[in-house]
Amino acid sequence: MLVGYMRVSSADERQSVDLQRDALIAAGVDARHIHSDKASGARDDRPGLKTCLAWLKEGDTLVVWKLRPLRQAITITDNP
Repeated sequence: MLVGYMRVSSADERQSVDLQRDALIAAGVDARHIHSDKASGARDDRPGLKTCLAWLKEGDTLVVWKLRPLRQAITITDNP
């Protein structure tokens, strides 16, 4: 299964996840399997990401539009 994750850094309406959502769906991710957060890139507390990672099972693929920040992506892959 493809599981998607998207994030914008601002909780206000100036930033939207629309572009990311469209890209994830175009990549084959079912809209019901997309998780999101509106939080600063400096914050490590991301409930949407935690839920997304909890959904993943062996053989699933995590799909993201951009890896930012890379530091957190490396931490996640080093500590599954």
